[in-house]
Amino acid sequence: MTPLLDASGLTVELPTPAGWVRPVNDVSLRINVGESLGLVGESGSGKTMLALALMGLLPAGARLRGEALLSKDANELEEVKEVKGAKEKSSGLSEAGARKNLVELNEDEWREVRGGEIAMVFQEPMTSLNPVMRIGAQIEEAIRAHESGFAAGEVKRRAVEALRRAAVPEPEARAEQFPHQLSGGLRQRAMIAMALAAGPRLLIADEPTTALDVTVQKQILDLLDLLRRELRLGLLFITHDLGLVAQVADRVAVMYAGRIIEEGPAREVLAAPRHPYTQGLLKASPTLERGKLSPIPGSVPQLTAPPSGCAFEPRCSLRRADCTVAVPDLRAAGETHTARCVLV
Repeated sequence: MTPLLDASGLTVELPTPAGWVRPVNDVSLRINVGESLGLVGESGSGKTMLALALMGLLPAGARLRGEALLSKDANELEEVKEVKGAKEKSSGLSEAGARKNLVELNEDEWREVRGGEIAMVFQEPMTSLNPVMRIGAQIEEAIRAHESGFAAGEVKRRAVEALRRAAVPEPEARAEQFPHQLSGGLRQRAMIAMALAAGPRLLIADEPTTALDVTVQKQILDLLDLLRRELRLGLLFITHDLGLVAQVADRVAVMYAGRIIEEGPAREVLAAPRHPYTQGLLKASPTLERGKLSPIPGSVPQLTAPPSGCAFEPRCSLRRADCTVAVPDLRAAGETHTARCVLV
């Protein structure tokens, strides 16, 4: 089965006074239709920068290399069949004609993909929503960006329906309200409604439950999981909380210093992590059974001066001499489980 998203060797480089740095370094990941991938790591590990790369929202001056192949939807595949044998106009289309490389898209092509095929729910809705526009008007704007042929009444109906799908109570009334009139949980639901309004196939949720109380967190997680199953969405769920990942993710990818250092089925990675960093994250996560937390010593290395070998080596209690020689490759730790560690 062709994955919905197939990224390989994805690298983001940013200019700094100290030279070029790589917040995303040779990242490869796959997300299938209807599948949820949890992306976990500390602040500064590169999670959000990876999401921005997949959305075409990198800062000015950034360089992007590698591949991020997005499979086409049924309508696009029909168009490809009609022009079979003809030279494709878009520079972002793969040779097979069934996938487009996000790395090669220009800004005009990104306008079609962003929101229409890939959408993102940002971390803090109060800073993402326009404070002087009504909620319904903002969702209508997202719909018109991709469906310009609808009459005003139909656009408004679709906006209200998007709010209803996102489990917003009294959607007609909420559509007429401003962001400051909604609670944090309702603002996040409005963001989810806006993200899904144009019918994307891949949803990126970047720390969507930050600053919400635990009961609202659970409601948002349940909503995302329900929408993923009902709409057959691919979901990239970004968080630093392994407890949240266990609730929504089919698979887990652990990111550290710009690289994926462990990846596999969620149950397997969380029950038997093979990389010392993943083990440290689990020990530092609060649980009902364990009273004392065990924090990971040290901090994420500076991107301007990364270690010569394994990036986690300076903080690792299991480090060996060969950990400093070179960056370890991802090694098989199970049938579908890999870890970037010499101990595997």
